[in-house]
Amino acid sequence: MKRTLGQDGPFSVALFASPALLLFLLFVALPMLLAAGATLTNHRLMSPEPTQYIGLDNYRRLLALDLVVVEPVRDARGEVVREEDGAEARYPTWRQVRKQHPELEGYREAFHLDAGDSRIVLAASDPLFYRSLLNTFLFAALVLPLQCGAALGLALLVNQRIRGRIFFRTVYFAPVVTSMVVASIVWAFMLNTDRGMLNELLRGLLHDPNAGPDWLGDSHYALPAIALMSAWQGAGFQMLVFLAGLQSISPELYEAATLMGANAWQRFVHVTLPGLRNTIIFVLVSTTLLAFGLFTQVDVMTSGGPLDSTSTVVYHAVRSGFKEQDVGYGSTITLVFFVIVLVLSMLQRMLVSKGESK
Repeated sequence: MKRTLGQDGPFSVALFASPALLLFLLFVALPMLLAAGATLTNHRLMSPEPTQYIGLDNYRRLLALDLVVVEPVRDARGEVVREEDGAEARYPTWRQVRKQHPELEGYREAFHLDAGDSRIVLAASDPLFYRSLLNTFLFAALVLPLQCGAALGLALLVNQRIRGRIFFRTVYFAPVVTSMVVASIVWAFMLNTDRGMLNELLRGLLHDPNAGPDWLGDSHYALPAIALMSAWQGAGFQMLVFLAGLQSISPELYEAATLMGANAWQRFVHVTLPGLRNTIIFVLVSTTLLAFGLFTQVDVMTSGGPLDSTSTVVYHAVRSGFKEQDVGYGSTITLVFFVIVLVLSMLQRMLVSKGESK
């Protein structure tokens, strides 16, 4: 007698799920367990010394923080010594600060904030981790509105009943299937200071031979330039998601809004956006998670520079684990960042659930 899926019950479900579960265990769960174990050791890729258990030393090295208030240099009369331009106060070097505070031995300056004549310094045993963490959040804040806004605009455009819309859908989606390494190399040429297409265009428009910044060599422009390139490369995928959401909205709603006298903007605000609510949430969450994984663009275009202004947490972890061959410490960075992203994802889910319950 033949058995059906309903008769087999849990056995059939387990049988169908076993290949995916096996792959998950081999390529996700097992590497995570090995990485968690490596965080408790001083394991290196190539070392004559055997791997030793060091407990939580890697976590202390990564997360150690301290706030220090640094007073400015004063002269014999007790007045604040100013720099040559007379605007900023002169502060002791970090080496001098550490001599005054022996407990800061092994700490370096990560950030500082001037409050009046005093300077508040955030010191860390690994300041690059905190700079990389800040750069990662800044990149996400830059790329999220750029990429999602461009994707929604393109979806609205290719959803119109115009001739050649299939061609434009293909063209806008093409960067998504382009290798990120190839796209990064092309954009590095385009953003070149001397002969890059973007600066040549600016010089032609402004009629100024010196126009155009050093996009990838200036710490103020490097991260926004990478965010612009990333938004261009990834907008096509979100465009298709938005397009599917647009086509799921009933045309009758637009007809009713038109009969009620709503213009194009009012139809967009009161019909399109509410109809795309779940789609927008999915795009925002997925884009944010992808932004946190920024690595390839940084590795190809800037190598974390200039002055660590484009270093991200993933890049810092790979550099520590493979270039510096400190696998234990690189695994610690990865695991801590995984926990941070997991907490943020849970917060996003809670906020979305509260919004849906209302």
